[in-house]
Formats: sequence, structure tokens, C-alpha cells
Amino acid sequence: MSEQVSEVVTRAQSALESWWGAAPEDRAKVLESIANALDAHAEELAALANEETFLGEPRLVGEVARTTFQLRMFARGLRDGDILDSQIDPAVAGPPPAGHPTLRRTAVPIGVVAVFGASNFPFAFGVLGGDTASALAAGCAVIVKIHPAHPRLSHRLVDLAREALAGSQAPADLVTSVEGIQEGADLVVAPGVSAVGFTGSKSVGRLLFDLASTRPDPIAFYGELSSVNPVVVTPQAARERPDEIAQGFVDSLTLGAGQFCTKPALLLAPRSAAIGDKARRLAAGMPGMTLLTEDITSRFTSAIERLSVDERVKVSSSGRAPEGGVAATIIETEIADFLAPDSAVREECFGPSAVVLPYDEIHDALRVLAADEGILVGCVHGEEGEDAALVFLRTLARRAGRVVWNGWPTGLAVSAVQMHGGPWPASTASVHTSVGLQAVYRFARPVAFQDVPEGMDIGV
Repeated sequence: MSEQVSEVVTRAQSALESWWGAAPEDRAKVLESIANALDAHAEELAALANEETFLGEPRLVGEVARTTFQLRMFARGLRDGDILDSQIDPAVAGPPPAGHPTLRRTAVPIGVVAVFGASNFPFAFGVLGGDTASALAAGCAVIVKIHPAHPRLSHRLVDLAREALAGSQAPADLVTSVEGIQEGADLVVAPGVSAVGFTGSKSVGRLLFDLASTRPDPIAFYGELSSVNPVVVTPQAARERPDEIAQGFVDSLTLGAGQFCTKPALLLAPRSAAIGDKARRLAAGMPGMTLLTEDITSRFTSAIERLSVDERVKVSSSGRAPEGGVAATIIETEIADFLAPDSAVREECFGPSAVVLPYDEIHDALRVLAADEGILVGCVHGEEGEDAALVFLRTLARRAGRVVWNGWPTGLAVSAVQMHGGPWPASTASVHTSVGLQAVYRFARPVAFQDVPEGMDIGV
């Protein structure tokens, strides 16, 4: 293990020891202090992020606001008792099972949490994003892995957080950082680290997940890894609003240059409505786009080139890619070819592309919806009372963490009851969310205190 990682873990453990048992009000003040620091430097941070990610300053300023909103959301949740509140079961006289002593169930911090932020959301899912916010709300110390796609921004965010912690009289080492590929792997297996939050690729996520699981003391790994998010259109909706659906689909898949984990990646629509043809024409008129990094651009371009030589697939791009950029791309194929064991179009393609599958019968669409892997979100465009709509909703609920009715998956709401997760490979823990107040329970461990007087200082 690297000296850097060992030293940082020791500092984080020391900070956690001194912070252990901090009152909800104190944790809320920490979250608000970090939020205030980000707001005070929003324009500086957005400009720095734009230099490293090319996401555009208007969007990045908005993402800072989203990040500070979720920090304050956890602060409110702590103050209002909406999260981590104790539950008391008063004593009942008599023998068990009816009789029992006084039990008070509460939550304690799980320990030191390692956070690997995302490249595509450098603020909201970055080093001070939802994983860090929820871990701090739980009372944990956090060690963030500096992201190679935006290292200067990551370091600046960590510095601001540490300044805010010191100003709120909390240990500055509640937030620390490490940098480097090997250091990231070392962090996952480091004694003293109790959980990991990760947002990134399936390949890297699986590697780190396996490291976390095969430690002598396995730890929780909460990873968001990959999702081919489907949109399915019912026959009635296809007849009544095909143009509207095609436009909404293209707008959603190209939002942020298709670099959202919630991007609609698959469109199932009745063949007779020709929604795929409409989407292809709309995509052809889209301007070219610049992706986050040269590596991401190279992987996207290579994936589209491989599909272009597959005779079972029709690839249509706008041909308007800027130098070093990419074009919006629609990939069309048949359901039988999509479901074939050697299908090349079932893997997530990070960028502005999507697969269109026409269907002739409802059961054909259901074969696709029921057969694939877990997803973050699925969408149904239909009409209320339509039998097909109901069966599509039920089928998606078996695979998805979020199901959208007559809407689009991009634009994930930061809400107390939001669910952002799903079965593998959408996430490694399908019963947990990385967005919303419930995200805090990934980093808090329940303890039941028996017959301990409520007023005693037990350090939680």
C-alpha cells in the first residue's frame, strides 16, 4: 500500500474519532458550510470545470447549484429528523415474545468512506457530490479519489471543503483525498476504510467491487456502473403523437452530448409509426458535439465504427462532427438481431447515440424489456387505461430503479424520495439509492440499545 494512502487513512480515522457522536445540528452546519463555500465560488469553479471538461459554463453553474441544493437537503433532513432518527420500542412486561425490554434503535457512522466521483458530473456526482454529502450527513469521514478527467477542479473542491470544515469547527480531515490509479485501488483495500461510493464505468467499477469484496474484511461497495435505459412506446401513443415522441427522444439522448447515465439508449416503438425514421432525421440535423475527454471521444468513435460494419445494423450519423468531436447517431436493428448472443448493440455506448428497435407485436417488445440487464431508469409513453402501458410499466419495474410515465429519463430530480440505482449492472446494491435522502443509509449502521437510558451520552 502506498505511503500516501496509509497516511491519509490515518488522518481520516483520527478525524472520525474526534467527530464521532456529533449531533445532527453540528453535521447540518458542516454540510451548509460546504454549500456556502461552493456558492461563493460558483463562477470560478464553473470556469475551472469548463477548462477540463468542455461541458459549458452555463450548465456547470447550474450543476454547482444542484450540488449545494443536495448538501442543504441533507442538512434539513438531519434537523427535521427525516433521516437517522432514533426509534424507541418501550418495554413491555411479561415473557417473550410479547414481553421485551426497552429498545432504542439508532444509526452510527459506518466509518471512513472512500468516494470515487464521476467524470460527467464533476460537481453533483463529483468529489463533493451526493456520495460525499450523504456520508458526511451520516457522520462519516470521507476520502475522495481525485478524478483524472478534472484533477485541478477536484483539488480545488477538496480545498474549499476543508476550509469550510475548519471554519465550522469540525476536523478538516473529515474530507481528504488521494490521487493516482494504484492509489485508488489501495484505498479500497486499506484497513480503516469501511465503505466505497463509486460512479463510473462497469469495467473499473467491477474491478474495485471485487477488491472490496475479497478483502480479509469485506466492505460495502455502492457502485453505479452501467445502464442501457429503454423507452417503450405503446400502439396508442405511437398513433396519437409520433412526432412529439421522436423529438423528445432525440432531445433527451443528445442532452449533455449523451453523457448522462440516464440517457435514453433504446427506443422500442411500433413499426407502423415510423418513429425511428423520424428520430433519425431529427438527429441528422443536430450540430456536432465535443465529449468530456479525448479518451471518451476515441471510445465512442471506435464503438460506432465497429457497428457500422455489422450488416445487421444500420448506423445513421449527422456527419456534422466538429474536429475532435462526434455526431449524434441513431442505430437501427431488428429485435431478433438485438437479442442474438453475439449482438454488438446491447452494451452501453457513452455519448450521443441510441438504438431504435421497431416492434410488430406487444410480446416482441416485452422480450426486449424482460430479457436485458438491470437499468437505472425506464420510460413508458402510453395512454392511461391502455393494457399495453400497464404491462410495460410492470415489466420495467422488475428491472429499473425508476420508471417514468410519458416523460424522459434525463433531468434526474434531487428529491427526498428519489431512487437512483437498480439491479446489476446499474448498481451493485439495488436496494440503495445514490440520490435523495435515503442515500444516507448506505453509510450508517443500525445499533439497538437495550435498557440504556435515553439521556445517557452513548456517543451517537
